[in-house]
Amino acid sequence: MKAVLHPEADAEFAESVEYYRAIDPELGIRFYREMERLIGEVCTHPQRYCRFDPPARRHFSTWFPYAVVYLDQPDRVWIVAIMHMKRRQAYWKHRLS
Repeated sequence: MKAVLHPEADAEFAESVEYYRAIDPELGIRFYREMERLIGEVCTHPQRYCRFDPPARRHFSTWFPYAVVYLDQPDRVWIVAIMHMKRRQAYWKHRLS
């Protein structure tokens, strides 16, 4: 299945990569690879990860305080947030409409 990022999720992803890259270029690369790994895993097994705010599901990073929030749809995995775990939990809900 293919992943499609909501434009705001795509912007979050880019901003977070830049944040970590500014700390250390290698850290930015590690963050990018970790998020790509999570996205790949949710595309391979979209039903595997727990629902946390139905219909959304989330897959946590083991290395960074982030999760990929997504919807499993028939033709795609719709990534609605690359969410920092310290942010308000429901800030992305308006993206579902």
